Amino acid sequence: MSKEKFQYLQLNIKKFQQDFWRRPRRLNALRATASMGILAIPFIVAGKPFYGVTLALGALAGALSETNDHPKGRIKALSITIVSFFISSFSVGLLNNYTWLLGAGFVLSTIVFILIGGIGERYRAITFGSVLVGIYAMLGIEISPAWYWQAVLLPLGALFHGAFTLILLYQNPWRLLDEQMAVGFEQLANYLEKKAMLFPSKKQEQESINKDLALLNINVVNTLEKIKEVLNNYGRELENQEPLRPYLQRFMLLQSLHERAASSHERHDKLSDEEERLEVMEGFGEMLRQLAFASRKVAENMLTGVEYHHPKALEWISDAIEIKLKEMDASIAQPLVLLHHNLYRSHISLKYLDDIIQGTSIPRLRKDERSPIERFRRQLNFSHPRMRYALRLSLSFMVGFILERSLSLDKGAWVMLTSLFVSQITYSDTRRRLFQRLLGTVTGVIFGALLLHIFTSVASQAILMMASALAFFYWLRTKYSIAVIFITTFVISAFNLISKDAGLHIMLPRLIDTLLGATLSFLTIRFLWPGWQYRRMPELISKAMQKNMAYLEAIVSEYKETSVDDLAYRIARREAHLADNELAVAWNSMRQEPRSKRKLMQHALTLTYLNHALLSHISALGAHRETNMPVIENISVITNQINEVLNEASKYLVSQKNIIPTELSPVLMELKEQIVLSDNHLKKQQLRLFYNIAGTSSKIMKEIEETWVDIKN
Repeated sequence: MSKEKFQYLQLNIKKFQQDFWRRPRRLNALRATASMGILAIPFIVAGKPFYGVTLALGALAGALSETNDHPKGRIKALSITIVSFFISSFSVGLLNNYTWLLGAGFVLSTIVFILIGGIGERYRAITFGSVLVGIYAMLGIEISPAWYWQAVLLPLGALFHGAFTLILLYQNPWRLLDEQMAVGFEQLANYLEKKAMLFPSKKQEQESINKDLALLNINVVNTLEKIKEVLNNYGRELENQEPLRPYLQRFMLLQSLHERAASSHERHDKLSDEEERLEVMEGFGEMLRQLAFASRKVAENMLTGVEYHHPKALEWISDAIEIKLKEMDASIAQPLVLLHHNLYRSHISLKYLDDIIQGTSIPRLRKDERSPIERFRRQLNFSHPRMRYALRLSLSFMVGFILERSLSLDKGAWVMLTSLFVSQITYSDTRRRLFQRLLGTVTGVIFGALLLHIFTSVASQAILMMASALAFFYWLRTKYSIAVIFITTFVISAFNLISKDAGLHIMLPRLIDTLLGATLSFLTIRFLWPGWQYRRMPELISKAMQKNMAYLEAIVSEYKETSVDDLAYRIARREAHLADNELAVAWNSMRQEPRSKRKLMQHALTLTYLNHALLSHISALGAHRETNMPVIENISVITNQINEVLNEASKYLVSQKNIIPTELSPVLMELKEQIVLSDNHLKKQQLRLFYNIAGTSSKIMKEIEETWVDIKN
């Protein structure tokens, strides 16, 4: 082979490796399918398909129970998983001939498992898998050679998958953290691309864009929470925290980039009105798109190890905007200066991404200091959402079990299996899952019937089973309805392997059982503690206002004296965004509820929009806290007056009493006067940020007053 051909081959291999590591969904699906195939194929070839398929189901449940832990933590989690799977499957086999004892045990253990899952993410995955294994054991007990075989095979399948995963994970112990961090930068990129559409934009376009931004912000904040959880999981297992420093610093960077991305300095339609500003506004839009591109490059760096190369276009665009701003009239350019500075700082942060400051302390993260027992006890009241979810799910199981035994339903355990996957904590999530499950099952049954007529040999059906498993895991986290199609074809092909034509015979029972399970899930959440969102709105609005106050106070404290450890500031920022998320999720969920329960829909939308706008203005103030901004003499007085209104707004709907709100007009007039009189452009911009915060707070108070009038009427 010539030198040129060898280099070409090396280059192609390197590209393939990078593409391979760039796709975590493909990797995880391939890993789970590989472990299932290794277990199932030899037994299928040997003519013992029951053993192979049961082991594969154990591996499938084990894959669904995986936790985002350091390898040491994974070993602990795997030990708990195997014990839980054994108890669950052994109990089903042992009590199978004692119908009502089995039913009572299954229903009560479900409540316990769900509440244990509420302790933390690690337990949630394991306990879900344990309930799933119990249902698998019920489905397979009739065809099991002996009652105890499933108690051996299902945990053994999970153990094999867990061990297989651990071996791969030890080759790259930081892979799980890399993947989670990459998701964070990808979600930020999605947010930045959508925000770029505001530069420039017209007022009538902005409502739709801002709605999308509020929903995208949910994804970013939720991902930040997951990253924090994984970082804490790794931190618990490491004696030396130093290897965690680069990840912590990138997490700090991601939080900072999100704060700047979420910030809003001025109404975008106002900025787009002036003809002279249009070119600069288009420049800002392109700068945001390039920042999104850079964020995706960071995600790629996390996944593949390819060196991060900062987009040169960002430097050119930023310089062009700066030149243009200097050429413009100061009064026209003034509202754009801080906005440019904000984007410029994001550009610089990404440009010097890996310039880690040596000798600095490792950033701290907030940890849940409560013990597992304390977290478990907190759920032991009927008002807790998880307790209500546990009771609804167990009731669905109880009715499903009674129907299965009294009507002698063929494969009746699928009623409970459907309830497990369809039932969610909220009405809107349950309704969404219901339609996805029904659509996926019907499509999967039709698709499966066609495929079984094409793939008639044992070998082709084994391939179909494995291909279905691969597709199921690939789509599970992103397109649930598509994942259901493939898990249906997986089940049909698996049963066909165990007994000839059994896959075709179970199609109708699967449809009937799926419909029954989905109906039970819907009825339980429709009539048992559905938690209509309009009832939660006063509490959520109150919480959002309180967290905004705390965030604003933390920013003002940072302006007065920058803290060495900004943990308190980051906690205040995080909690304000989480409260904003809850409000946005509640409004979004309200749209899925029955028309009669969509009370205060328009008020909920307006308050969600205004709260997000307020948080954006506060974030803009926070984004510049490290800049050498001039000090406003009466900053404490202004902040106290704004917080007084926010405090009143937080109490208004909860107390259900008429409160005479503090009038912010004097504050707005004073700020306007200071803006006019100030000669310092940076000070003008800082004052404008306070003006926008005060103005939006005043609008929120007026909207809350109107909401209260509608509640009374």
